[in-house]
Amino acid sequence: MTNKLKIGKSQKLYQKAKTLIPGGTQLLSKRPEMFLPELWPAYYAKANGCTVWDLDGKKYFDLSYMGLGACVLGYQDRDVNRAVINAIKLGNETTLNAPEEVELAELLIKLHPWAQMARYARSGGEAMAIAVRIARAATEKDIILFCGYHGWHDWYLAANLAEDTALDGHLLPGLKPRGVPRGLLGTAIPFIYNNTEEFKRLFAKYHNKLAAVVMEPIRNHSPKPEFLETIREQTNKMKIPLIFDEITSGFRLAVGGAHLKLGINPDIAVFAKGMSNGYPMAAVIGKKRFMEYAQESFISSTNWTDRIGPTAALATIRKYKTKQVPKYLEKIGQTVQDGWKQLQLTYKLKLQISGIYPLGHFSFEYENAQAVKTLMIQTMLEKGFLTSTAFYASLAHTEKIIDNYLAALDDTFGILKKNIEANTVEKKLRGPIAQSGFRRLT
Repeated sequence: MTNKLKIGKSQKLYQKAKTLIPGGTQLLSKRPEMFLPELWPAYYAKANGCTVWDLDGKKYFDLSYMGLGACVLGYQDRDVNRAVINAIKLGNETTLNAPEEVELAELLIKLHPWAQMARYARSGGEAMAIAVRIARAATEKDIILFCGYHGWHDWYLAANLAEDTALDGHLLPGLKPRGVPRGLLGTAIPFIYNNTEEFKRLFAKYHNKLAAVVMEPIRNHSPKPEFLETIREQTNKMKIPLIFDEITSGFRLAVGGAHLKLGINPDIAVFAKGMSNGYPMAAVIGKKRFMEYAQESFISSTNWTDRIGPTAALATIRKYKTKQVPKYLEKIGQTVQDGWKQLQLTYKLKLQISGIYPLGHFSFEYENAQAVKTLMIQTMLEKGFLTSTAFYASLAHTEKIIDNYLAALDDTFGILKKNIEANTVEKKLRGPIAQSGFRRLT
């Protein structure tokens, strides 16, 4: 399949959107400038499985982010949609509460026997804000020691404030803290993932003031021996809640949190994205002695009570179990990463490959890496694939689709190699170079 790249309805609509919506989109990671400026098909007409059609009817296979990791079962999953449509027919919102809230709490606690209670939200960022609020309420302390990425809320972006305002934003490049109260300076202290000694040093310095330790249990790298164990031991010793952000990692390595596979239990865990296959839903689960403090602070929102969210989550999680989805994600993700490694050897390209199998990433190690990435995206788009330097595995990614993707990437890497050697990468681009996103502190 070959798509001739040209300005169509999707590209024209995005130009209009930028005059009406600050930034053009609601999510930084969905801006066309992050992929192929001026030519990326910014809008979809419909989607099914891992296939997406743009506003001009062009068909693409999504071998990139699958809705930024939200659609693990694939787009428009029949079983989840059937449950949601039934929920809509029964009524999505009323003055009374949806019984699915209780059913979902029971299921989440059954999957995570260390937890006794659950609260809900509808997005990952706000769920993390809830977890941090609960921890601060329980401990009556303010400082958060963290590593990894945790969203857009003030508690997190406070880490990007500096004593000298000219240095604001330097710690987490791309995550601008403008608008975050300067009074939050010093309330979010970062440490690097897998750096046990740094954690121990910072923990010793701040432990009397710590409200919580917040982290992704796994992301781009597996934990080194004793890293998670040390954090768990130290937080237990000082009775400081350990919060695992499972928004991205959850339901990919196990039916539930990735920590179930790692063998380390937190005090609070946060889920979103993959728990409901594209429908807004998030959950904060935890030990009763901490979760009860959700009642001691005002945490409340109307749209956290709709029926669609928990209904979608129940259907999604049940399908994860019956179809053994995490096992499939690891298998298909490994196939893709093995393919990247083979192509790297074949074309002797400078690549850095990382990530757990269901969430694979690679980066080009060249001075003009962004230009090389842009040419790759441009070439793959012409071949009918939505790509980036990442692959988020889904149940909809069949072996045949993966084979076709790797074959197209084989041809594309050959084109990259030729133009890198000839120093003609920029000349082959049909538009501006893709912008870089923010950098995660991992």
